[in-house]
Amino acid sequence: MGKLPVRAVLVFCLFVLSAIGYLDRTNLSIAGPQIMREYGLNEIRLGWMMSAFLLGYAGSQVFAGYAAVRLGPRRALAVGALWWGVFTAGTALVPAGLVPTSLGGALGLLLAVRFALGVGEAIIYPAANQFVARWIPASERGRVNGTIFAGVGAGAGLTPPLLTATIAACGWRSVFWFSAALGVVAGMVWYRIARDTPEEHPRMSAEELSTIRMGLTGGPAKTAVPWRAMARSRTVVLLTFSSFCFGYIAWIFLGWFYLYMAEARGVDLKRSALYAMIPFLAMTTFCLMGGVVSDWVAARRGLRAGRCGPGWFALLTAAGFLVLGSRAASAPAAAITLALGAGALYLSQSSYWSVTADIAGPHAGVVSAVMNMGAQIGSAVTASLTPWLAARFGWTAAFLAAAIFGVAGALAWFGVDPERKLGEAT
Repeated sequence: MGKLPVRAVLVFCLFVLSAIGYLDRTNLSIAGPQIMREYGLNEIRLGWMMSAFLLGYAGSQVFAGYAAVRLGPRRALAVGALWWGVFTAGTALVPAGLVPTSLGGALGLLLAVRFALGVGEAIIYPAANQFVARWIPASERGRVNGTIFAGVGAGAGLTPPLLTATIAACGWRSVFWFSAALGVVAGMVWYRIARDTPEEHPRMSAEELSTIRMGLTGGPAKTAVPWRAMARSRTVVLLTFSSFCFGYIAWIFLGWFYLYMAEARGVDLKRSALYAMIPFLAMTTFCLMGGVVSDWVAARRGLRAGRCGPGWFALLTAAGFLVLGSRAASAPAAAITLALGAGALYLSQSSYWSVTADIAGPHAGVVSAVMNMGAQIGSAVTASLTPWLAARFGWTAAFLAAAIFGVAGALAWFGVDPERKLGEAT
C-alpha cells in the first residue's frame, strides 16, 4: 500500500465495489431492448423486473444493516459480492424457449432472479457505512462518502457505451457474465485486504491509528440495536422520507434515461448510449464535490449546516432542472439540462450517509439501512410508475412527478439534526 493511508486504499476499494454494484443493477436498462425482443416483453414488464430488484433490495435493508454490524464490513461485503455475482449471471441463464409473459415461465424466472440480486446487493452500502463509522474520523466522512458514492456515477456512467458495444459484439447475455465476474473478483480482493477495525489491520501505522481514534464518535457495537430510539427519532424519520424522494428521482436516470433518449427524443441507440453517460458523469463529479463541501462547511459552521445545507439545496435544484430538461427543445439540450439535475441531486448523497454515521455511531449500519430502505422503495415506485405515467400522460408529466418529490425531500431536510445523537431527548 506504499505511503498511502490504509483507510484511503480501503475507501478506493469501496468506490470500486460501489461502481460494480451499480453496473450490475443498471445493465438491465441497457440490455432492455434486446431482452424485451427475445422474451416478448413490453416496457411495463421490464419495469416490473426493475421493481423486483428494488423490492428485494429494499426489503433486505434492515437485515443487511444488522448483518453489517454483526459480521463486520469485511465478511459482509465479501459474501454480498459473491451473492450478487451469482445472480447477475443468473439473468443470462434464463432460457428463451419458455412461455415469455407467463409468471410461471421466463418472466417469472427473470423477476425471481432480479429479486434475489436485490437481496444480495442490499448489503453494500450499510456495510460501507459501518466501515465509515469504524474507520473514518468525523471530519473526513463527507469526502469519504462522496468518494464511495461517486462509484454510483462511475459504474452507471460506464454502463451505456461499454455494454452497448459488448452487446453489439457478443450479445446481451455477455454483459451479465462480464458484470458477474467483476463482482466476484472485487469481493475476493476486498476480503484479502480489508479488516473490520483499524486495530486489526497488519499495515496500520501507529500515527494513522491515533488519527482515526481521535476522530471517531463511537466505539464497537456492544449494545442492542436501538429500534425504539430510531422509530422516535425525528431525524431518522425525516431522513428516510427525504431518501425516498432521492431514490425516486435517482432511478429516473438509473433506470429510464437511456430509453427516454432513445424513444421520447428519437435518438438512435448508439447515440443514446453516449447521451446516457452525461448524467452519470455529472453524478460522479458532483458527488465528490458534495462530500468536500459538506466537510468544509461543517468545519466552519457546524454539522447541521454542513450536512443539511447541501441536502435541501441539492434536491430543490434537481427539481428545477427536471422541469426545465423535460421541456427542452432538442435532444442535446435535454441531455445536458437533465444531467445537471442528476449532478445537483448527488451533491446531497454524502450528506445522507454522513448523518447516519454522525448520529448512530456503532449502529450506523442499521440506521443507514433503514434510511436506504426508503430510497429503494422510492426507486421501486418510480421503476414501475414512470413508464405508466409516460405512456398515459407523456414524459413531461413523469419528470414533473419526480420534481414534486424533489421539493418534498428538500423540505424534509429542515427537520434533520445531525448534531443530536440517536436516543438523546428531543
